[in-house]
Amino acid sequence: MVQLIVGEKGKGKTKHLLDKVNSEIKNIPGNIVYLDKSTKHMYELNNKVRLIDVSQYYIENDAEFLGFVSGIISQDHDLQQMYFDSFLKIAKLEGKDITPAIEKLEKISAAFKVDFILSVSANESALPEVCKDKILISL
Repeated sequence: MVQLIVGEKGKGKTKHLLDKVNSEIKNIPGNIVYLDKSTKHMYELNNKVRLIDVSQYYIENDAEFLGFVSGIISQDHDLQQMYFDSFLKIAKLEGKDITPAIEKLEKISAAFKVDFILSVSANESALPEVCKDKILISL
């Protein structure tokens, strides 16, 4: 399952994402990974959540990002959830159509039973139709 937290930059999406990840860690038996563009939120995350600073891995496009995500999943068979803060930035999708990436994440989610929760810096109205039913929170 892919879920989106959407809203313009500065609307508080990261706070909602952090609240969700910290509450979910108590409820699920598996592992959680949080991908971000820096380690800025390290101390706001429960210590059981694995934080990965994507900027350290020289990812240049969305295909490399999705390969990176698949690699993480392949190394952790207990992984249940992945959170992507600043999804457009870390996936190199700023100014691009996110439809193919969302569809690929849906396929990965179904195949490996991993849920993805993404924060997307865009208005709900600016998102493609395929994303509308995936919106968890719109700010």
